[in-house]
This record gives sequence, C-alpha cells and structure tokens, in this order.
Amino acid sequence: MSRLPHDTSGRAPISDTEPTRISVDRYISTQWMDRENRQLWPRVWQIACSVDHVANPGDFYEYRAGWNSILIVRGDDGVLRAFQNTCRHRGNLICQGTGTGLDELRCQYHRWAWHTDGTVAEIPSRKWLGTIDNDELALFPALVDTWGPTVWVNLDTQAMPLSEWLEGIPDDAAWANIEDYRCNTLVVRSMPANWKVVSEGFSETYHIQGVHPEMLRYIDDVGARQRLWKRHSVSYQDYGVPSPRLGSDVSDEEVWQAWVQSLHSRLGLGSGDPTPMPTIPQDATLQDVLAQMIVDTQAGRGVDISHLDTKRLTGATQYNFFPNATMILWSDMINILSTRPGATPDECQFVITNFHRVPPGSPRAQPTTVDPYPPEIPLGLVMGQDIGIMQTTQRGLHQPALTELIVSSEESRLINLHRNLDEWCAPD
Repeated sequence: MSRLPHDTSGRAPISDTEPTRISVDRYISTQWMDRENRQLWPRVWQIACSVDHVANPGDFYEYRAGWNSILIVRGDDGVLRAFQNTCRHRGNLICQGTGTGLDELRCQYHRWAWHTDGTVAEIPSRKWLGTIDNDELALFPALVDTWGPTVWVNLDTQAMPLSEWLEGIPDDAAWANIEDYRCNTLVVRSMPANWKVVSEGFSETYHIQGVHPEMLRYIDDVGARQRLWKRHSVSYQDYGVPSPRLGSDVSDEEVWQAWVQSLHSRLGLGSGDPTPMPTIPQDATLQDVLAQMIVDTQAGRGVDISHLDTKRLTGATQYNFFPNATMILWSDMINILSTRPGATPDECQFVITNFHRVPPGSPRAQPTTVDPYPPEIPLGLVMGQDIGIMQTTQRGLHQPALTELIVSSEESRLINLHRNLDEWCAPD
C-alpha cells in the first residue's frame, strides 16, 4: 500500500493528488492472515461485549476472534476480569457463550476448576499429578476495561491502557453521555467475506449512492466531515437533509417519507404507519421538526435530550476504531458494527450490538444475545444491502487479474485502517 506520513498533530493526512493502492492479498492471502493472527489480534484492544452482559457477579461472556477465545467474568468480589479461555490441564475451553450465575470456572473435560478471580479452586485426583503449585496453574490473564457501556479486551498484558488506545474519541463523544445507554441486543452472524471487507463497508459514505439509493433523500453523503487520529477516525453525518447528488429540487415531503421509511422508530412510529408530514413552523426546517420529534419521543421514555441542537439530535457520529469496529453514535441510540476474523481469509463473524438511551441511573438487564444469528433471517433493508455487497466483493477479490484496489481520498478512513495495518503487520 502507498505509505502516507502522519503529521505532528496526530492526524493522518491523505493525498488527493493520486489514488492509494491496496494489495488484494490483504483480503485473500493465508500468508497475510497469518501475520494478522501473530501480530495484530493478540496485541490490539477490541470491543468484546456490553457492560450489561457482565454487570453482576457471576456474569460471563466469551469473546472469540479467530482462534482466540477470551473469557470475561464479573468476579464474586465485583471486579471485572478477563482470561485466556483455556484449561491449564488439557486446554479445553472453560466457558462458551454468555450467561449468569457462575460461582466457579469449571472445565467440563476433567472438572478442573478455578475461582472467578482465576485462582485454582479444585484439581480432581490431585495426588496423581505429583507436586504442583496452585499459583503456577492460575488462569492466564488478559486485559479488560470499559468505556461507557462497552467492554474491551486485549491479550497483550503489556499493552497501553485503553484510555490511551482510544486517543481523542472519549472527549469527542462526551456530548452524548454514553454511560446513559444500555445494550438491548447483540447478534453474531457468519459472513463469507474477509473481516476487512465488512469493516470497510462502514468506513465511507461513498457507497451510499450505489448500495443505499433510498438514503440519498435524507442524508448528506457528500459533505460529511471526516477526522483522523493516528489509529482511529470519525465521520460527522447530517441526516434529515437530501444528498447534494440529487440536486436542489428535493422536496421536504420526499425527505420526510424517506426518513419515515427507514428511521421511523426514532420518531416513535411503527413500520408502515401512514404518517403525513407535520407542518413546518415559520423560520424552522424539516430537520428542526424531526429533531423535536426525537426529543418528544425520548421524553416519553423518561429521557431528556432537549439540550442538544438540531444537528446533534438528527445526525450521526460514526467512529471507526482500529482495527475492526464502527460505532454509530446517535442522540438516542448506539449501533456497534464489528468484525471478528474467521478460520480462513474468506470468512468472518459480523457482530451487531445495539444500545438505547435510558434515564440516568437506570438498572441493567441481560441483553438478548443471538450467536449464531441464522443467515436466513433478514437484518433489515439497509443492513441486508450491505451484506449482499460484502459477499459479492469477496468473490470479486479472487479474480486472477485483480492484484490491487484503487482507493480515493474520499475513503480516508479506509486508508487509515490500512496505514495502521502496515505498521502492525509488517513482515517479520
């Protein structure tokens, strides 16, 4: 890939004088995947689950990325911990999936057990093992930390703290008070595509005109401002306005109908509800009306977001976390779209985690978690369109004449992903 320097401010400038070229090998080569498995996944912070999954003593969640399995557990003492999910006897996985009420971590193969703090609890038929040290047989620790409603893990116990890893994003997102969001669903769907193909689908708005043409009536896909840190990036997107690609003749009625078709729940409406466009007051815009409807909908749920301005209320802030997660932050909800590597370059796990805003101090509850999510059950119009393109992209990447991709400066967040991969996955 063309190498582009970082400037001293920490932002990553992108050249607009020539395209960036990315080798197709990054998506289909087992050699490149081997480098990722050695040099990337065991060393980077990754979003694993929500705080709601592991809020109470005995709650656990298994995070899988390729062959890596990390067990996250809330201990009897209330402390959140993470361990490599492997029995110290014969290597069997200790826990799978997610659940509640654990008072020990017990392998079902030979029933070795550990306390929820990772120390040895029981070794059956211990006398046949000779002299062994309990401390030596504690579970292997991994790093775990939280930001807002999200739980992050890292297999590298010497890695930088999560607060440092996140760069400027917590400050940038401070307006939203993300601690006031709770997770309602997490689904994991197998995908016949490389993890980068899936991640890149949420790293630019350039594709909206081709994949989501109905969205052009309520989103400015051209004027979205982008910012790059060293590892991560963001796009600030205006909703409730038409795309400049449609020209100047798009009526408020067209914008309204398109919004109601796709984003009706933000207005407290059901799918298919016949809803005429509200009257737009003098000196106001349709975007202002939509903003007020979002405020009113949230107020009905005990949530006050009336202090936010129209652009915050209607728009989306889309964070791309290196290497594999996108957080779409709205005034009333959060969607996290992350990918986990599969066993081959041509497969991955696509994870969708959804959060809703609640009144401050609301109790936590276990989210609905579906893993695996049946591929025959649709995930909605827009997500279905994205999934279809990801599948056809992976097949196209295998065509023998295609050796490199040509990427424009408009796709700067995608380029930033690969620039960081250059550093993390450099040849040994």
